Amino acid sequence: MDRRPPSAAVLVLHGGHENGTEPPPWGPLNLPGVRMRPFVRALRRATTRAPEDGTEVLVRQVRYAHRGWNGPRADALRDALAALDALGEEAGADVPVVLLGHSMGARAALRAAGHPLVRGVVGLAPWCPPGDPVTQLAGRDIVLVHSSRDRITSPQATQSLTARARRAGARTCMVTVRGGDHAMIRRAPAWHRLTTTLVTGLLGTGSLPEPVTTALGLPPTAEPTEGTLDLDRLRAERGPAGLLPT
Repeated sequence: MDRRPPSAAVLVLHGGHENGTEPPPWGPLNLPGVRMRPFVRALRRATTRAPEDGTEVLVRQVRYAHRGWNGPRADALRDALAALDALGEEAGADVPVVLLGHSMGARAALRAAGHPLVRGVVGLAPWCPPGDPVTQLAGRDIVLVHSSRDRITSPQATQSLTARARRAGARTCMVTVRGGDHAMIRRAPAWHRLTTTLVTGLLGTGSLPEPVTTALGLPPTAEPTEGTLDLDRLRAERGPAGLLPT
């Protein structure tokens, strides 16, 4: 039986530095890349199809040319757009893509969301400078997850971006992780389960928690706090199984 084209794809973008023109190190020395490996493994497990189904969800990672964002050069954005073009060549010009990014990678994902393949973005501890544009997010589903104790990137800036993007025509939601940290080491299993649920939900291969769906449907005039959810309350509403699909 001929294999069908991939039904969807996830592109994973790890974090980096504000400045740095040298290339990231390879392998285990690239700590931001290592940090995303558990997310990649969880997504591949969650999106694996039975062989007889014939469908496939690709999970790919971006390889940066430079460690830093580097001001107006926006090197990580350039790499994200190039990776999306390559993914379109590999999987087909119509394959729907969800971008998953952490920190600088989340900033790159948000900036690259105007690419025609992109349907949604899940940003973890995103770097959201106040002046970054949001018009490219119109028509996309954007879910941003931030620790309340993050000292590297600002949860307040993330909440502000979700509101600005909603006014620009995006469907947005923010989830707060109490007691977490920027590196997503504290409460790591909760980060992994939540992220898997969000990505598969946006892909349509799983279901989103109802409060997330409600938040995504808020009108442009909604207050920032209306679209901000608490992870522990979401877990309580989903029952003992937490946020993993049953």
